Amino acid sequence: MRFAEAQPGLSLGFSSHQSTSTSNSIQSVPLQLLDQKEDKIRVENGDDREEDEKFNLLGHSICLKRQRDGFTPNPNPSKCLAVESAGLEARRAAVRSWGNQPLSVADPELHEIMEKEKHRQFKGIELVASENFVCRAVMEALGSHLTNKYSEGMPGARYYTGNQYIDQIELLCHERALAAFGLDPEKWGVNVQPYSCTSANFAVYTGLLLPNDRIMGLDSPSGGHMSHGYYIPGGKKVSAASIFFDSFPYKVNPQTGYIDYDKLEERAVDYRPKILICGGSSYPREWDYARFRHVADKCGAVLMCDMAHISGLVAAKECASPFDYCDVVTSTTHKSLRGPRGGIIFYRKGTKLRKQGVHHTNDGSNNYDFEEKINFAVFPSLQGGPHNNYVAALAIALKQVATPEYKSYMNQVKRNAQALANALLRRRCRLVTGGTDNHLLLWDLTGLGITGKNFENVCELCDITLNKTAIFGDNGAPSRRGVRIGTPAMTTRGCVEADFETIADFLVRAAKITASVQLEHGTCHKDFIQGLQNNKDIVELRNRVETFAYQFEMPGYD
Repeated sequence: MRFAEAQPGLSLGFSSHQSTSTSNSIQSVPLQLLDQKEDKIRVENGDDREEDEKFNLLGHSICLKRQRDGFTPNPNPSKCLAVESAGLEARRAAVRSWGNQPLSVADPELHEIMEKEKHRQFKGIELVASENFVCRAVMEALGSHLTNKYSEGMPGARYYTGNQYIDQIELLCHERALAAFGLDPEKWGVNVQPYSCTSANFAVYTGLLLPNDRIMGLDSPSGGHMSHGYYIPGGKKVSAASIFFDSFPYKVNPQTGYIDYDKLEERAVDYRPKILICGGSSYPREWDYARFRHVADKCGAVLMCDMAHISGLVAAKECASPFDYCDVVTSTTHKSLRGPRGGIIFYRKGTKLRKQGVHHTNDGSNNYDFEEKINFAVFPSLQGGPHNNYVAALAIALKQVATPEYKSYMNQVKRNAQALANALLRRRCRLVTGGTDNHLLLWDLTGLGITGKNFENVCELCDITLNKTAIFGDNGAPSRRGVRIGTPAMTTRGCVEADFETIADFLVRAAKITASVQLEHGTCHKDFIQGLQNNKDIVELRNRVETFAYQFEMPGYD
């Protein structure tokens, strides 16, 4: 409404102080920044005072007091300051008592549990292929003051102020990520904000696809990851990638365990996915990226690699690099990279090297359009602010990845995996594909008559951690009789080939214990677990494992 139509009882601005009238009406005057002065006001005892300036604001009388004549300041200002100082010190002490307590004092219950987990890691043999141990510097960054800052957006374009140093950290992380993999910053970009590789993968789909567009990745029972799309046999969509997009898998040859590239090409040409995904979580052999590139070009797909498991090997040039052929590459950062738990996305930028899928060529541009789409998908589409403590910790890990010492470490990881594979083969164990080209191997327990879950339980009681996995049986159907074993974590602790010979002995002994308990109590898991109670063979093997593990250092521990 116009000012002229305002209710007469409301003053739109400042007005001169008016004496109260019987009608209780307030006379409005034009808006003015400086009010008219009143006559000098006298107090009841008749003393003259400095005049006070009064005005009305929305009908309320406001009086600005001026210092009175004869006003005497506090005769003892030091006393006042002492009171204020004492109050400030009390508040500071309150902050210290809450904010500076060590964990053992602030939460003894949680501290005790964490110490038990620390001891579990130290006394055991860690063979989970997706786990590793980080250095003290990474731990310090993860537990630092950087967790206090909120930094939605990208460097130089944040939603909050006060991010000048956070920007420096993230840009440094970008620089180190590209350097670690030998990438030209004019041709490749990177986003280090994803909370995990699953988040990174979904951000790629969200940025480059429309809902219900098609993706194609390695089947989960064949060694793929659920974030590449997965349906259970009954048809239920397990992965969000399959819920929001249409997914169709390619598979390994069930007899050899190798990817069947001919069938892959046949399926891809018929299905015509918008994104073709290479990479997996339980595949012990090299990936033929050139063949994938050929198939992607043939069906008009963007080629994406999830190198979560092998990124350390890629950086150290201990295996083939997906960057030579792929358009987008994602990874976790806590497995063979030996960094904090999170995800990362690399994408091509600049002039296109080859024809892309139809979905990405509608604008007729000769340049890649991944950067803006993927960054927007990460934030604001899927995530909030980045975890700045994680980004700093990743920058530390990536600095180490670029060193000769890290390359030697990854070379040892690969040699240890091959030594373990050979040791098991000499003990007449059956491995999927017959061996390994990377950091992991798949042990087929079918010939021993035991399940992966039962073997996993026995190993855990003996302080050996690994994980069951699906494999293909002799009849070509998925089987639960497989376990996945990796070497990065124990290599980090200093194990070499001879140590993995000893570990092979432990694993075979655990398999024999599993078979013995199954023979006596059956394969029903509930009955099997009952049979493990007070088992002397397990106690004996656990003592041997702990004696072995205590010999090796644990990074980050005092």
